[in-house]
Amino acid sequence: MLTAMPTVLIIDDNAAVGVALDVLFSLHDIAALHAASPEEGLALLARRGVEGIDLVIQDMNFSADTTSGEEGVALFRQIRARHPDLPVILLTAWTHLDAAVDLVKAGAADYLPKPWNDERLLATVTNLVELGQANRALAQRVGRERRERRELENQYDLRGLVWADPATERVLQLACQVARADVPVLITGPNGTGKERIAEIIQANSQVRDGPFVVLNCGALPSELIEAELFGADAGAYTGASKAREGKFEAADGGTLFLDEIGNLPLAGQMKLLRVLETGRFERLGSNRERQVKVRVVSATNADLAAMIHAGTFREDLFYRLNVIELRLPALAARPGDILPLATRFLAPGKRLDRGAESALLAHAWPGNVRELKNVMARANLLAQGELIHVADLGLPAAAAPAPAPEAEPDRDAIISALTRAGGVVSQAASELGLSRQALYRRMERLGIGRSA
Repeated sequence: MLTAMPTVLIIDDNAAVGVALDVLFSLHDIAALHAASPEEGLALLARRGVEGIDLVIQDMNFSADTTSGEEGVALFRQIRARHPDLPVILLTAWTHLDAAVDLVKAGAADYLPKPWNDERLLATVTNLVELGQANRALAQRVGRERRERRELENQYDLRGLVWADPATERVLQLACQVARADVPVLITGPNGTGKERIAEIIQANSQVRDGPFVVLNCGALPSELIEAELFGADAGAYTGASKAREGKFEAADGGTLFLDEIGNLPLAGQMKLLRVLETGRFERLGSNRERQVKVRVVSATNADLAAMIHAGTFREDLFYRLNVIELRLPALAARPGDILPLATRFLAPGKRLDRGAESALLAHAWPGNVRELKNVMARANLLAQGELIHVADLGLPAAAAPAPAPEAEPDRDAIISALTRAGGVVSQAASELGLSRQALYRRMERLGIGRSA
């Protein structure tokens, strides 16, 4: 389906041909221009350009009593030299097969004899114009994306991030747009997608870019230590606290605190975090002295916080306080344009991917996202015998079928049922649920489940 009325340039010294084609095309919503000579046709092309003319139909002979086709060959070569992407259909009453074959090899779209078949000519013109319009639209989109990318790279500090996919660019544009606003940002997305890199970009383009960038992974610490990590502790505040220690909020004063896996923060810590976000004030564990800080908080999670709110394990008021701006970072499989640029970034010096390896990387489902890709390339760098990295070096499944979606985190009822069947033996229940014992303990604590539940 043509998206706009196309224009065909007819270059033929026979006025009757121009009239006949004009009538034929007008019945099918195609505009026609007529030039009686090669010089006139080239002048029209120079004035209108490829943006104004979608296709050329040209005769092969223009002088009286001439049948060699040499004039048409010369005209065709001039059009190709000046407008290499413009489709050209050759039309003549004197068909020379060898000349036709040579010109089609040189880029002619088709070679039709006079008198022509209306249906065939219309089908050829319509197909070529649609293809040309699609190619121009693609070129415009690619050009626009390149301009937008250059603008992003020139205007913002992107911390050397590698990307090519429009989905990633949309996240970057929003991240840079909100970076200077003094509001909390929540970055959501699967593990291994690069959420911390986005947090670094927010910090680098914020009003506190010269301040510290402090990271705390709430999922990497036992729940009893998270509060001490966040707010600090005085000596004797808990077993083993032999001296006072500074927390992450104090360390991040005047800068940004990135809280990864925020869904793992226990309810007591959530309440204190909410107070800090609202007032900038907190006390160290074991201390009554209130401290004041100015910290930009960026948090991240791969958990469904809305479901956790419903289950009573995440405070709704904290969610809305953290979620003033949400950035959704898609899984790597949902931004395939990033795969090969990232893989190239992870290549060792002197190594390169062969086409089979590139195809295998694009076909893989990447359940572990960018982190998995980095590990795959590290392995390939070590195993490749020469300069080229082949499919076998990647260690990917032979058939790169999409990986099954990860199972949902077991809810309260599932955990209680597993514990009941296991007679309260946590290791047995954890095995049934597909979790480590430590992971099950953390979920039980968050959900308020005792071992005898």
